[in-house]
Amino acid sequence: MKLNSFDGYDIGMFFDEMFFLDGKTREGYETFREELERMSKEELLDKQHAAERTLHSMGITFNVYSEGQGIERIMPIDIIPRIIAKKEWTALEKGLIQRVTALNLFIDDVYNEQRILKDGVIPRHVVESSKGFLKPCMGLKPPKDRWCHITGTDLIRDDKGEFLVLEDNLRCPSGVSYMLENREILKKSYPQIFERMDIQHVSNYPIRLLEMLQYISGKSNPRVVVLTPGIYNSAYFEHSYLAQQMGVELVESSDLIVSNGRVKMRTTKGFETVDVIYRRIDDTFLDAKAFNPQSLIGVDGIFDVYKSGRIALANAPGTGVADDKVVYAYVPRIIRYYLDEEPLLNNVHTYICEEKDDCQYVLDNIEQLVVKEANEAGGYGMLIGPKSTKDDCSEFRKRIQNNPRNYIAQPTISLSRVPTIVEEDFEGRHVDLRPYILYGEKVEVIPGGLTRVALRKGSLVVNSSQGGGSKDTWVLE
Repeated sequence: MKLNSFDGYDIGMFFDEMFFLDGKTREGYETFREELERMSKEELLDKQHAAERTLHSMGITFNVYSEGQGIERIMPIDIIPRIIAKKEWTALEKGLIQRVTALNLFIDDVYNEQRILKDGVIPRHVVESSKGFLKPCMGLKPPKDRWCHITGTDLIRDDKGEFLVLEDNLRCPSGVSYMLENREILKKSYPQIFERMDIQHVSNYPIRLLEMLQYISGKSNPRVVVLTPGIYNSAYFEHSYLAQQMGVELVESSDLIVSNGRVKMRTTKGFETVDVIYRRIDDTFLDAKAFNPQSLIGVDGIFDVYKSGRIALANAPGTGVADDKVVYAYVPRIIRYYLDEEPLLNNVHTYICEEKDDCQYVLDNIEQLVVKEANEAGGYGMLIGPKSTKDDCSEFRKRIQNNPRNYIAQPTISLSRVPTIVEEDFEGRHVDLRPYILYGEKVEVIPGGLTRVALRKGSLVVNSSQGGGSKDTWVLE
């Protein structure tokens, strides 16, 4: 029995990544569709079940804290890939390089000369009231003048097919291990399709990550480690996976000490000096002496070593100021200010609740908007007006009025959809895209990224913590 030519597949009134409204196949999907239609329904479903079993056997998990028990779950995968044609990817790549370049200049400026604040391009209090703005970083100059070494920029596609930037993740962006494992699983699922289609590689990401970390050390053979909060962190699998793939040590704070102005690691041969730390803990937990006195997962004194130039940290402390969702609203101005260029990728239209007119509009129209807290992530601290109750909307109105600086709002955008296997048929599910960008000697965008998919019917929330899954992303040569 054939799954056949997607008979009965409902494109709906959304931008479908695979099909035009008239049912014709979009560029890039033709070969995949041909191969798919040669398979029986049973063969395709067997491949889907095999992919799920592989994830279980490999222990590719994340933790869900919202349910109060720190539940560990397998990251769901759907084996229908998201395919991006070369021309589209080239445009995205240019836009992402422009954006990361400007954000790096912005972070460097706000911790040093503060030209952008003096010139009034961004209100000073917006930056200095951000939870991600760290006063101890004032005057800091990181190695090679690089602040945001690893960025995961979240993109969505609207009903016209335009890619828009939803948010910037410059602290400890996660998910790259799912990107890598999804690719390996789909290679095994569709060997004949990979032979026919010229798909750009993502498997060398760990090598490129290591090269970037080595570059910022300024040494020819530096010792690199990955610093994890430990096994109870939601992304612990990824921390251990990347350390293993790079061939470097995975360490916790108890493995490191500061001695004689250096960071050293305990080994079976005694203490050895560490040159670069890829940290997967938040800024303020990094050093109890410099930031949060209650932190139990940092290394006391490490910030002083960093300021003295005796260790490199990726990402640099203080990058979180550019993660603030209110600062995000100013990124188009940031690009124009530092690069004297128009943004190549647009933001989603954003209402800044601290601005009087914007705030009133949000309060009057909250039922039609998506409201977000400035420093929340993972789908938390968010109101989706059209899917919320009157009580929810009233509660968020009060929150906005009590602390307008902490909120932005955006129109509810119908995210693009990709065909997804639901039970034994194809159904459209909403997706976003998180490409990963490395900034060492130059800005480098990994050709693909993590496509996150809202597996619940009608849902626009793609986060794994909120019931989302993932797809492999194929960028064609």
